[in-house]
Amino acid sequence: MNFEQMTARTRDGQGFIAALDQSGGSTPKALKGYGIEDGSWADEDEMFGLIHQMRERIIESPCFGNGKVIGAILFEKTMDGTSGGVPVPQRLAERGVVPFLKVDKGLEDEADGVQLMKPMPDLEALCARAKAKGVFGTKMRSVIKRSSPGGIEAVVAQQFEEGRRILGAGLMPILEPEYDITADDRAEGETLLRDAILRHLDTLADDQQVMLKLSIPSEAGLYAPLISHPRVLRVVALSGGFSTDEACEKLAQNPGMIASFSRGLLQELRHQQSDSDFDGTLSKAIDQIHAASVA
Repeated sequence: MNFEQMTARTRDGQGFIAALDQSGGSTPKALKGYGIEDGSWADEDEMFGLIHQMRERIIESPCFGNGKVIGAILFEKTMDGTSGGVPVPQRLAERGVVPFLKVDKGLEDEADGVQLMKPMPDLEALCARAKAKGVFGTKMRSVIKRSSPGGIEAVVAQQFEEGRRILGAGLMPILEPEYDITADDRAEGETLLRDAILRHLDTLADDQQVMLKLSIPSEAGLYAPLISHPRVLRVVALSGGFSTDEACEKLAQNPGMIASFSRGLLQELRHQQSDSDFDGTLSKAIDQIHAASVA
């Protein structure tokens, strides 16, 4: 797939985006969920080697290329690795899956009810390297903890500022201002978030588009104005700590919003499973998430 074909696949594809981008801090937790306990690796290289084996097993599973997964978000080390004997972005494209790259460097400490992204001084260089490997877009995450107008505006402004750098590098940015689903004031704060995003979308040029990755809203349909906005290519949902069943049930109530799940996709996969059991478990999760995404 070339860039135009990836754009069409992302915009029109009847499916969801798999989040395979666990990084340094979240990798041990992901491996534990996969059935590999702490202490099973001697150093960071071995740890990332184990998580890459899991990701390759997913990518090479027959069900991952059945058309229901339209994109996959990668960690940088995964982008630089191989699957099926070829570079991961190339292998994903061969399977009809659009490759994205996680580019943020983690979160700052909480201030004014939010966690902004840490500085990304090497963003342009990373984007250039990703584009050369066939990556279509990027993803970067901030977190909102409470309904703070100033904090929410700061998060959205930073996301769009960095998004413009990514657009300038020729890639499609996924902006992810995650709202903590445990926040008591989530309904109020999500309305503030939606309205802040709408204001910033209107600052983009007519020929510019971004993607949005948002927590499934507490009020069904809240993000409909974002889904229909001409400067938004696609709105995707994170599972945010919900179980697969909960996340799919809530997602299905938001037409036009598709999944971009990590925990919701991987939670029943285990290192010890036979290939047939692994593929069957993954296929079941893909079918469930796909159904919720196209409901």
